[in-house]
Amino acid sequence: MRSIDNRFMQRLFMPFLYSLMLGIVLVAPLHAESSIIVDNQTGRVLEGIGQNRKLPIASLTKLALAMVAIDWSQIKGGNLDETATVPEQAITSTGGINPLGLQAGDVLTLRDLLYSCLLASDNVAAVTLADHLGRILPNATGLDPVGNTVANMNALARQLGMRHTLFLNPHGLDTPDGQAHPYSCAADLARLTRYGYSKSGLEFYVSQTTREIHIQRGAANLAFQIANTNKLLGTDHIDGVKTGRTSSAGDCIILTSEHTPDVVHQGDTVLTTPRRIIVVLLGGTNREQEGLGLIQHGWGLYNEWAAKGRPAKASNSL
Repeated sequence: MRSIDNRFMQRLFMPFLYSLMLGIVLVAPLHAESSIIVDNQTGRVLEGIGQNRKLPIASLTKLALAMVAIDWSQIKGGNLDETATVPEQAITSTGGINPLGLQAGDVLTLRDLLYSCLLASDNVAAVTLADHLGRILPNATGLDPVGNTVANMNALARQLGMRHTLFLNPHGLDTPDGQAHPYSCAADLARLTRYGYSKSGLEFYVSQTTREIHIQRGAANLAFQIANTNKLLGTDHIDGVKTGRTSSAGDCIILTSEHTPDVVHQGDTVLTTPRRIIVVLLGGTNREQEGLGLIQHGWGLYNEWAAKGRPAKASNSL
């Protein structure tokens, strides 16, 4: 029991330690409803707490939207430099909640819409991207364009074995009381993140701290500098992925951290083992402080596992 107690105390203490490093004072213990720490290379679950619990995930939803767009580009040969027009539906269906102040009729490239979704977490951009994609993607059941894209997000979830996930919109905003609510779980979002990092493109998008995008508004070409909502980028090798927050979801975050690969020489053979961990936190109270604590805790767990030769166990892997 001593090792378990030490690990528990470490999880309580690490967020406090890193809060001091960040110059932040904690007034209460941090709490998350669900979390998971995973080795990206093998899918080994290093630690999971309520990892399969179905919960609202806020704007982490946009990661699934982004992967539908990236897959369309890479598998179907779609062009992310083509443009889309912000529909009126994108304004009305989100209550106009968007940090970029997008207006109906604005024109952006799909690439800039992706940056707007992944970095600025812009909801109007998410609906605009979903509306455009839904007009291009196969639509055998005759869904409206946004619904068609959401159906593709759910199809991707099924493909990846995300059995505790249901997407109902492309942005993750809370649905009104009396309506069905979307959900996912920490383990499923780790599966989605591993898939994203197996593709080229996503890692570059989410690692950017800022990005200049362009909006064509009538005759004017407007340049906007957008900032990544992930304030942990660059801390303890963190280079992604996505943040989220709504009143029902609380604080949510997906983080990845990459350390220098392990290199072993065996005669003329060089064996290289990538070292990247994924952290998913749902229903938190402070995503930056607790997420950073979980990353540090995760690397401690990873080093213990690696010291044992990285034993594989299918029952404890995604």
